[in-house]
Amino acid sequence: MKMSTELIQTKRLDLHLIPPLELFMLHEDPDNAELLSDRDFTNPHKELTHEHSGPLRWRVPQVKANPDVNFWFIRWIVFRETKEVIGSISFHAPPDEVGMIEIGFGICEPCRNQGFGKEALLGMWTWVIDQPGVETLRYTVSKTNAPSMAIINSLGFEHVGQQIDEDDGPEEIFEMSVTEFQSCLVNGFATNNSS
Repeated sequence: MKMSTELIQTKRLDLHLIPPLELFMLHEDPDNAELLSDRDFTNPHKELTHEHSGPLRWRVPQVKANPDVNFWFIRWIVFRETKEVIGSISFHAPPDEVGMIEIGFGICEPCRNQGFGKEALLGMWTWVIDQPGVETLRYTVSKTNAPSMAIINSLGFEHVGQQIDEDDGPEEIFEMSVTEFQSCLVNGFATNNSS
């Protein structure tokens, strides 16, 4: 697995950090022909280009207020074999005062149920556990989202409560300490649970 600030690579995926100017363009002018014109991948599924409730509406104001936080935010999920964007993934904010960091992701409809979501999550978490101030990984999901519930249950995260999301309603909260995640990586959950 190759990891840097701009690019995280997993077995099949390239997770490309979206730079601030591209992020703003996606939000304000999603049909701009310059989008991805200098990239070696395409976006045939139109990920992030016509969302009204997606992560852009939250992340763009955060990055405009403080460009330094973009480091934690939205990445294209690119399937290396086809060089196509198949989704996006992002932490919700930098780690909070107790070191908790929460993540969210989306995979386009035609690419679901192929293990891409789990692979992207593991790639992001494996990268972020080496970042200063990160102590706890958090994942929130609606109980009715069976595929996402299956992913988090397969990874052994602890159910720690519930919250109400203003868009998605009731969500289950799952957490794992960085220390426990590192132990699970060493013991192979990333290879043994390939759902």
